[in-house]
Amino acid sequence: MNSKVYTVEEATKKLEHYCSYQDRCHDEVIKKLKSLGMVPQAVDHIIVHLIEDNFLNEERFACSFARGKHNIKKWGKFRIENELKLRNISKYNITKALKEIPHETYIENFHLLAEKQWNSILENNPQKKKKKVSDYLLRKGWESYLVYDKMNELESA
Repeated sequence: MNSKVYTVEEATKKLEHYCSYQDRCHDEVIKKLKSLGMVPQAVDHIIVHLIEDNFLNEERFACSFARGKHNIKKWGKFRIENELKLRNISKYNITKALKEIPHETYIENFHLLAEKQWNSILENNPQKKKKKVSDYLLRKGWESYLVYDKMNELESA
């Protein structure tokens, strides 16, 4: 628990900075406010202020989260969707966020990642190699039909 006691104004300024530094979801902001020792009424008041002044926008958060996790961590749609669900993002915003990833880019990134992983695994047994690469791609949240088609393609190459 934080030893400093924050006024609503101080907490509001602190959270404006917290939200402008990086897009946040409502859950992160509520958790942060609770860690500052804010009472529920103050939390609600600050959340409303942050939304009205566009510091907090769940749709914007979901879209930037999806783009970032796909482009940087090479996550597939299942992983992105599950991570957004864990953050209590609405189905509407999850759907909108997944549309942020162009289909061509998505497929291209999948093939590049699969081939890079395939080439990095030093395994002589083709079945074991296939399993290792498949497991890796499935953990990253890629669709199973993509993974299995790619494994068959790489194995026969």
